[in-house]
Amino acid sequence: MKVGLLYSRIRRDEKLLLSELRERDHEIEKIDVRKQRFNISEAPEAFADLDIVVDRCLATSRSVYATKFVEAYDVPVVNGPDVAEVCADKVKNSLALVEAGVPTPNTDVAFTKDAALESIEEFGYPCVLKPVVGSWGRLMAKIDSRSAAEAILEHKETLGHYEHKIFYVQEFVDKPGRDIRVLAVDGEPIAAMVRSSDHWLTNAAKGAETDTFELDDRALELVEKASDAVGGGLLGIDLMEVGVSQSDTQDASGDEPRAAEPDDYTVHEVNHTVEFKALNEVSDVDVPSKVVDWLETKAQQGSEVTA
Repeated sequence: MKVGLLYSRIRRDEKLLLSELRERDHEIEKIDVRKQRFNISEAPEAFADLDIVVDRCLATSRSVYATKFVEAYDVPVVNGPDVAEVCADKVKNSLALVEAGVPTPNTDVAFTKDAALESIEEFGYPCVLKPVVGSWGRLMAKIDSRSAAEAILEHKETLGHYEHKIFYVQEFVDKPGRDIRVLAVDGEPIAAMVRSSDHWLTNAAKGAETDTFELDDRALELVEKASDAVGGGLLGIDLMEVGVSQSDTQDASGDEPRAAEPDDYTVHEVNHTVEFKALNEVSDVDVPSKVVDWLETKAQQGSEVTA
């Protein structure tokens, strides 16, 4: 097959995908969105004869608009613009999860500092303030007091961009020092890992330690439901355990995460341009190989539809 790769920077994740595609003798068209021009009526030459396009854009805006054009050119694209729009916006993400019956942290959205402060006071301390668009744990704040809330809200209110005036206030989930990242394709898990840290943010990008994680039946159910909620595709689904303490996830030395039985899980986010290099390093599964298996299937399905 001929695969188009939308990118703005080739990271380790993209290199893993490209290497696997080349090993299978697939033709690759690398498309740098920083240099590409998208015409509203005529597809650029780079998109000629492509069987599938994989979106790996770093910037959310580029991802959403570029995939809209690819879809308009009648080329199968993963993930598509509808999925990107839901996953990239935390408000849309939360609403989609709730509508699908997926447990997710309780959240308020407010448009003024005073209204946001009321939400924070009702949730109690600590609670969490997040940007509606963003990744890697950036610009997130755990708020422990009213004085901290007032300072952070005032700072955000004075920032120029309209997104900073959308206050996304979320209850603080007392997770056991870790969360779970699942890489899934159309709701089917490829692999999962636990990300552990002494910091309240447990993103791998923030330096969290990673290890493999075995999904139980409830987690498998929620991964499938969360994937369906946002439209499916190649997704990173993040879960937190509910009802598990820090001591429950450590051995006697207090060092290594071990299996624990949570009361339930809550899905706090679904990511559409998911990174998987850390997962590939700790998993026994060949992650890029499984992703390319799925891409081959999607490309075949696309060719059957257009035939």
